[in-house]
Amino acid sequence: MLRRSAPAIGLFFLAPLVAEFLLGNLPITFLPAVVALAPLYGGGALLIREVTRRLGLGWPNILILALAYAVLEEGLTTQSLFNPDYADAHLLVDGYLPALGIAVPWTLYVLGLHTFWSVSASILMMEAVAGERRTTPWLGRTGLIVTGVLFALGIAISTAITMQQWPYTATAGQFTATAIILALLIAAGLLIKIKIKPRQGTAPSALTVLIATLVAGAVFQGLTVVSLPTWIGTAVWVLDVVVFLTLVALWSGREGWTDLHYLAIGAGALLTYAWHSFVETPTGGAALAIDLTGNALFTAAALTLIWFAHRRLTAPTPLKV
Repeated sequence: MLRRSAPAIGLFFLAPLVAEFLLGNLPITFLPAVVALAPLYGGGALLIREVTRRLGLGWPNILILALAYAVLEEGLTTQSLFNPDYADAHLLVDGYLPALGIAVPWTLYVLGLHTFWSVSASILMMEAVAGERRTTPWLGRTGLIVTGVLFALGIAISTAITMQQWPYTATAGQFTATAIILALLIAAGLLIKIKIKPRQGTAPSALTVLIATLVAGAVFQGLTVVSLPTWIGTAVWVLDVVVFLTLVALWSGREGWTDLHYLAIGAGALLTYAWHSFVETPTGGAALAIDLTGNALFTAAALTLIWFAHRRLTAPTPLKV
């Protein structure tokens, strides 16, 4: 039983480690907090993965549900999309739209973080590790129910912590609009089966996909460390995401697209977070030496995971997990 659920347990803890620690948002001294973070991040990622695979859905649906997760966390749980004082970081200064009460750059950025990294990259990596069980359910009915309960608990914990540290309540209109968007995304993710269209030609090498992912990730994260006019930076963000997703949609429909290509995307996402951790100022005020040491350790862990996943996919005889 433990062997069957090992990938699920791995995803449950990998998601918060990627979302907060590999990114560099939390220093290694906060590592015990992963226990409190896992129900939200890990529960959400695992629930999305299990439901989509049980329904025979693919990556387009996972991405839609990952975006729904992002809207839930940042719009309803932490309310960072609306709270001008969230994390004492003044996130709504640039590109603020008074009519909506949001800042476009922050909204695009944080929703992208959760969609592509917190949820999708974590699922990609654990499915690669799972090998032949990549697209099959990892949990039984009881496990799925437990995951749902843990996810609900994670939402409650995150909301309570946020309200204690940065008390804020969005307007009724903001809550309503967010709930409607969330419901539409969940409905689309679960009810509309989106298939990758077969296309002529041969898929590029996995190395090419890795490089493309690294470039797209560098643009996405690089815009946070360079100074550009707000709306130019926003346009580049949107263009970056659209171009990358279009390329993946075109390439993945071609002959020769394999699990190694999916691993390349996951690896590129993890490596992007790894370098970003060294330029990110973490929450908690850890000493520089401790912060850099933690970043190096998490980067080494990411590289080890990538190596192991590659070994799993290329081993002549499937390795047991």
